[in-house]
Amino acid sequence: MAAAAAKPVAVRRAEELVGREMAGRDASHDAAHALRVELSALLHDVGDYKYTKNNVEDMSVVEMFLEEVGLEEGQKDEIVSIIKGMGFKNEVSKKSIADPTLEFAIVQDADRLDAIGAIGIARCFTYGGSKNSALHDPRILPRDNLSKEKCMSKEEKQTSINHFHEKLFKLKDMMKTEAGKRRAEKRHKFMEDFVAEFYEEWSGRA
Repeated sequence: MAAAAAKPVAVRRAEELVGREMAGRDASHDAAHALRVELSALLHDVGDYKYTKNNVEDMSVVEMFLEEVGLEEGQKDEIVSIIKGMGFKNEVSKKSIADPTLEFAIVQDADRLDAIGAIGIARCFTYGGSKNSALHDPRILPRDNLSKEKCMSKEEKQTSINHFHEKLFKLKDMMKTEAGKRRAEKRHKFMEDFVAEFYEEWSGRA
């Protein structure tokens, strides 16, 4: 409970710090930039298609919130654009933002870093378990050349291990910031070692 209560305080204090320390900077790294990054990061999964009944991204709650808090139209549009374009499904189908802004790159890289490494592994199996997916089935092969439609499909039977081959192993080379690329290296290697060990144990060789 204490940690949960501390989080809003930390966010408020961070916002105060940003407003104080970044005041007067040029628009490339000013307080408005930080606000766009923060709001995009906080809101990006609110309307996630994986949790909607009709398997369609629903931005209505986010857009209503941004209207209510009174953001300038340009800020609101950029936040919505980041959220709509940052998904893996958009990039594999070449429908992501062609020339991403710094804000877009930061939010996307941060989201992808959380999808790989030890936490990424835990999240992968947690989600797979919530959907009653098998851990592994040698008869079900990873899908190649995924389209946006296949990424979003809830009809095709898949396994948690296949998710590493279809998505997670690809994220390292899709990072956009130098910091994201550096941090992804270690996490990617950890996943490779994990999956190799998984196959060894599954086959009875380990």
